Amino acid sequence: MGLFNRLGNQYLKRRLSSIDEMKENPLKAQAKVLTELLKRGKGTVYGQKHNFSGISSPGDFREKVPVVNYNELTPFIHRAMQGEKNVLWPGRMENFAKSSGTTESSSKLIPVSEEGLKNCHYLGGRDMLAIYLRNHPDSKLITGKNLSIGGSQEGSPVAGKNNFYTGNISAIVMKNLPFWAQLGRTPGLKVALMNDWEKKLEAITAITSQQKITSLAGSPMWMLLLLQHIQKEQKFKDIREVWPHLEVFFHGSVSFAPYKPLFEELDGAGTLRYQEIYNATEGFFGIQDLTDDTSMLLMLNYGIFYEFIPEEDFSDESPETLLLSEVKTGRKYSLVISTNSGLWRYKIGDSIKFTSLNPFRFKIMGRTKHCLNVFGEDLFAEQGEAALAKACKRTGTLMSNFTVAPFFYSQGEKGYHEWVVEFKKPPARPEEFAKILDEELCNLNEDYRQKRKADTAIDKPVVREVPEGTFYQWLKSKEKLGGQHKIPAMSNNRQFVEEILSSLRTVS
Repeated sequence: MGLFNRLGNQYLKRRLSSIDEMKENPLKAQAKVLTELLKRGKGTVYGQKHNFSGISSPGDFREKVPVVNYNELTPFIHRAMQGEKNVLWPGRMENFAKSSGTTESSSKLIPVSEEGLKNCHYLGGRDMLAIYLRNHPDSKLITGKNLSIGGSQEGSPVAGKNNFYTGNISAIVMKNLPFWAQLGRTPGLKVALMNDWEKKLEAITAITSQQKITSLAGSPMWMLLLLQHIQKEQKFKDIREVWPHLEVFFHGSVSFAPYKPLFEELDGAGTLRYQEIYNATEGFFGIQDLTDDTSMLLMLNYGIFYEFIPEEDFSDESPETLLLSEVKTGRKYSLVISTNSGLWRYKIGDSIKFTSLNPFRFKIMGRTKHCLNVFGEDLFAEQGEAALAKACKRTGTLMSNFTVAPFFYSQGEKGYHEWVVEFKKPPARPEEFAKILDEELCNLNEDYRQKRKADTAIDKPVVREVPEGTFYQWLKSKEKLGGQHKIPAMSNNRQFVEEILSSLRTVS
């Protein structure tokens, strides 16, 4: 392994040179990306429809190609899923990553091309390692294995014409990793891609407890569940009793803030390092490159061309976009991306705020719409409202106002969603109402359903009934009475819920 490690280190050093070049010439990097994307896409169905051959500048691109959402791309994605070639990207698309949908669909299927894997997701993983090793030259990371938990997978034949692969983006990435990359990670694919979470948990615990683990990677929620399970099995106080060489946790997908104190409880020595990444279903966008700043470096040479919608235009049907050269720090922007997997001027629904323009660093601000995503559920406000309406209809109740927030993990316990609801006509059986609400949410949202399956990651929701007038009094106390103010339907923190419940306790 000595030669292998030396070759790996040399490669990672070359990647650092590429990162530094991107940081020094960000606009040049983006111009090169757009030119290559248009060149590759001009012969596709989508490229011919929008005359990619006649586009010679970012201005032309913005003028001739519309900003779209998932529903507007769906017909093209369906054609690609039927086996048709050259629809959104050259060739036949063989991988589609599952992601949360909107109220119209419980899940989205995002095309993932071979170029998207090699020149985006894989480069992101390598650059993450390169940056970490530069920041920590004393690291022994490569002497051990990375423990990463894969997502679910499923093969999906369509009418006998085409066998394509669907699964979480982590499952697609793992399944297609080159052999040399598989050597550095654990568990093996057979276990990592298991669909049964409880069996996967047992298998990962049995395998990795005996291995030299130097790093962890994945969603904080899933990793915490694994570590708590291993703690229960191994009876440790400090995770290094199991993995004495553990150095770092590479994390992403949801906010780390609620989880960090719980990881610190498992880290008796207090020396575990953390590095955040922004690896979404649609692409690998950012890497934390400084040890004292959680902002992430926007990766501009991964085959993704970026545009930005200012916050005041989030709700516009055909918004004007800004280029990288036009953004400012401290302002909130919605991401629009064109990618080497065939997403063209696609609104992903995430918003960011730049903290630096030299180089371009940013922080994730959340969804452009109200959305719960503490446990990886990506539950939209529209879905919550629809589920509540159906639960009210099925139980003969009437609801006037609501808000929902997560109840965070405590040691060894699951979190759940706490719904504070003001009824005009309350349910006769509150437990039944909560059960039906849970069922409807599962029907509307694929990610929520998976997290709730067998109480895997999220416990059943709790519905708190509050007296009529509660939300009005809360708005009044905040001096927010009036038509322009709205009840926050969803929040990833408990500020609103705690304020409302606290006001009731004060009155009583």
